[in-house]
Amino acid sequence: MNSLTGQTLAAIVTNNHRAATVFEKYSLDFCCKGKRSLAEACAEKNIVQGDVINDLLNQLSEQPKHIPFAEMTNEQLISYILIRHHFYVKQSMPTINMHLQKVAVKHGERFPYMLKVWELFKHLEQDMLMHLHKEEVILFPRIKELNSEPISGNIASIKNPIHVMEAEHDEAGELMYKIRTLTNNYEIPENACTTFKVVLGELKEFEEDLHQHVHLENNILFPNSLALFV
Repeated sequence: MNSLTGQTLAAIVTNNHRAATVFEKYSLDFCCKGKRSLAEACAEKNIVQGDVINDLLNQLSEQPKHIPFAEMTNEQLISYILIRHHFYVKQSMPTINMHLQKVAVKHGERFPYMLKVWELFKHLEQDMLMHLHKEEVILFPRIKELNSEPISGNIASIKNPIHVMEAEHDEAGELMYKIRTLTNNYEIPENACTTFKVVLGELKEFEEDLHQHVHLENNILFPNSLALFV
C-alpha cells in the first residue's frame, strides 16, 4: 500500500494502464499533473487515500481465470458475454475516445496518424453500440428461446441475424487492425505523454477483448445454436 502511496500518478499508470480507470473515477489528473505522488494528489483533492488504493489494488490484481466455455449452455454463455464483454465495451469506449481526443488535439501535428486513429475509433464506437444492441434485443433472446434438444423450425430466424453479426464482427476486427497498423502495434513514441501511453495500452486491451468476444460468439455460441436445428 505504501509503495503505491509514494509513486507518482504517471508512474502508476505507466506500469499498468488499467489504473487510469481508477484515477478517472476520482478525477485525478495523471497526465498534466502526473508528477504528483498519489498521496499528494489525494490530499490536494481531499480524497480518502485508502479508498483510491483499495480500488487500485482491486483493479490491478484481477487475474484471468480458466473458464470452460465449451461446457456452458447457450444461456450461460450469453450471460457471460453480456457481463464480461458487453459491459466492458460500453464502459471502456467513452474513456478511450476521450483519451484519443486529448492526444489528437494536443499532439496531432507531431503524430498525425493519431488523428486517423481517433476517427477510426469513433466509427468503431458507433458501430459497436448498434451491434451490441442488436445482439441484446434480437439475437440473444431468440437463442435463449431454443431448447437444448434438436428442434425443427425456421432456422432462418437464427441463421440470418447470425450472419449479420458475423459480418459486423469482421468489420470491427478490420477497424482495429487498421488502428494497430497505424500505431505500429501500439508502439509508444519517444517522449509520449502519459495519456498517449495510456490510450495505446487501452487500445491494445480493447482489441484483445474483441478477439475473445468474437471467438466466444463465432466459434462456440453461434455454431451451438445452429446445431440445435434438424
